[in-house]
Amino acid sequence: MTVKHNTTYFAPELHIPKGTFNIDFYTRFGATEHFCLRNDDGSIHVAELEINGAVFHLHETMRAALEPLSANGVTATIGLFVPDVAAVMEKAILAGAIEINPTTDHEYGYRQGMFKDPFGHYWQIQKKI
Repeated sequence: MTVKHNTTYFAPELHIPKGTFNIDFYTRFGATEHFCLRNDDGSIHVAELEINGAVFHLHETMRAALEPLSANGVTATIGLFVPDVAAVMEKAILAGAIEINPTTDHEYGYRQGMFKDPFGHYWQIQKKI
């Protein structure tokens, strides 16, 4: 892991439906899998992934948590700052994401694009310009 232990950082937990067996989208998108704990039936319980130092978790739904597909809507937007927004957007689309907003320079000083991953999570890819 590239994150130092004495550094404070966010690690969002993205909920996925119970019974999910495949999270290959994220590695095709460029994430490195640190670990993946599976249930007895082989479905994913929790996985830790990283994109260039940005750690996040995929976790099967539990307690009162919602995931976008069963909630029928966006439960959160993941903001990911990167050096090349267009390149990351292209990689996500090629990996199976759906473009929500194309890469655009905004008057408030950000270059941003947004996509929806196969589990319904919205990712805002961005760079301050």
